[in-house]
Amino acid sequence: MDSIKKILGIVWILLALVVLYFGLTVMGIPKLTSGKQEDLVFGIIIVFILLPIVCGGLGIFGYYALTGEYSDEKI
Repeated sequence: MDSIKKILGIVWILLALVVLYFGLTVMGIPKLTSGKQEDLVFGIIIVFILLPIVCGGLGIFGYYALTGEYSDEKI
């Protein structure tokens, strides 16, 4: 079971990187550079609020799973 948790830790870290790439290239930077005010506000919310929360959470969860913080031996 611990090996599955370590593999899923890698999956979570990779998922955080994919979300970061998708968030910046598709949702963030094009909205910031579009020139419309409503796109600018949406881009700021995506880049500076949502992406750090989502990617940080996935990355930290993956790191803890990879290092064995969720193993059954730690009590």
